[in-house]
Amino acid sequence: MIKIRLKRFGRKKQPSYRIITIDSRKKRDGKAIEEVGFYNPITKEGKFNIDLINKRLKQGAQMTTKVYYLVNQIRTKD
Repeated sequence: MIKIRLKRFGRKKQPSYRIITIDSRKKRDGKAIEEVGFYNPITKEGKFNIDLINKRLKQGAQMTTKVYYLVNQIRTKD
């Protein structure tokens, strides 16, 4: 199954996350199918490609709870 989830990058104690699509059996920081956005929890800044996310959801992908929360925050702001 394909999941839309967070992939951590950045320095120690300064995390940043990429929102990626990946096979659910792969490691957290494994090779992604594609990158659909990013999120910085320190500055609360995020950028999401909603078109790619919707495309993957129609193909049967599932979002993790954190990604679902972040995407819904962005949708309600617009």
